[in-house]
Amino acid sequence: MTAVPSIDPTRFLDEQLAQASPDLMRDLLTTFVNALLSAQADAVCGAGYGQRSDERVNSRNGYRHRDLDTRVGSLDVAVPKLRTGSLYPDWLLERRKRAERALTSVVATCYLLGVSTRRMDKLVQALGISGLSKSQVSVMARELDEHVEQFRTRRLEEAGPFTFVAADALVLKVREGGRVVGVHVLVATGVNADGHREILGVQVTSSEDGAGWLAFWRDLVARGLGGVKLVTSDAHPGLVAAIGATLPGASWQRCRTHYAANLMSVTPKSSWGWVKALLHSIYDQVDAPAVHAQFERVITALAQKLPNVAEHLEAARADILAFTAFPKEIWRQIWSNNPNERLNREIRRRTDVVGIFPDRTAIIRLVGAVLAEQHDEWAEGRRYLGLDVLARAQTVDATTAQEVSPELQPQALTA
Repeated sequence: MTAVPSIDPTRFLDEQLAQASPDLMRDLLTTFVNALLSAQADAVCGAGYGQRSDERVNSRNGYRHRDLDTRVGSLDVAVPKLRTGSLYPDWLLERRKRAERALTSVVATCYLLGVSTRRMDKLVQALGISGLSKSQVSVMARELDEHVEQFRTRRLEEAGPFTFVAADALVLKVREGGRVVGVHVLVATGVNADGHREILGVQVTSSEDGAGWLAFWRDLVARGLGGVKLVTSDAHPGLVAAIGATLPGASWQRCRTHYAANLMSVTPKSSWGWVKALLHSIYDQVDAPAVHAQFERVITALAQKLPNVAEHLEAARADILAFTAFPKEIWRQIWSNNPNERLNREIRRRTDVVGIFPDRTAIIRLVGAVLAEQHDEWAEGRRYLGLDVLARAQTVDATTAQEVSPELQPQALTA
């Protein structure tokens, strides 16, 4: 194969686009790379290909072919040979190290996309690259595991204080002891001192009980989590108790979305539309005093017709109104876990591809990589909360703003 010394870009692109070959990008990239190598050879020789010139100091002597693995497939690169000396494009091939980095990128991307190990070789072949060995997959996975572990165990104090924190759990399937079981992935996010959101931690536990959540929060505190004024989550007993035990200076906000589902379960189906409208009216107020006044009016209205619903709402008063102690402009960001729903959907999108994980290490690898990726996006994006509102929120005495202890009464937990 002889590399084309020069091309007419406009004519070449017109011809290739007209053919609409499935391998168009690969052919285009091969042609352009070979053209660049030919231009480099002309510069070394002192004259163009086939040209006579008094300034020529060397001449061509054929080509040697090298495979270059790229994201669009393996390219057949024609490296010009010289009659005197040698020409090796270190900027392109780098002595065989290019292919290794390409394989690293492919494998890392596969894990990030949720592709299981057994499907790796098929995907790589579809990209036009020769198959991966099990040892290569193992090495790449180990490198990714190291990155995820560094992310999960990083210190938090330099980015703090974390004024607002949110916690949630997802259930994934894993194969253990010859059977498929469900495990819980615990995730916490927070707003750092610079106003950006961060992924604070991720752990896998057998069940979403008090012991699992307690170990999770203790790990965050040990890594430097501090300055927390409010934690938003659902009303899982173990989670709420662990928050109270590890973050005594923080108040707890019961997620309004989760609470609406709890309230609906004790409301007659025919009355839910009316009750839902009343519940929303509590949040649609201009300031904290108006919120509390509307809450009283709702309780009065419900007590006459639906006393059980009124009792349920009254028991959750302090939990669902904890947000009112903070500036009005950030209520939407702190009164529910809804801001984390996009993160949960992204985790689900990646993990659904795998389905059943082979072990817990694989869960940490994939979920940790997804969270690390999201963490970087948040760090490079715009601030989630302004610095002025964060400064005002830090002056709130969360322990006196909440009327009851974070450890809920049994009836509120089981409702």
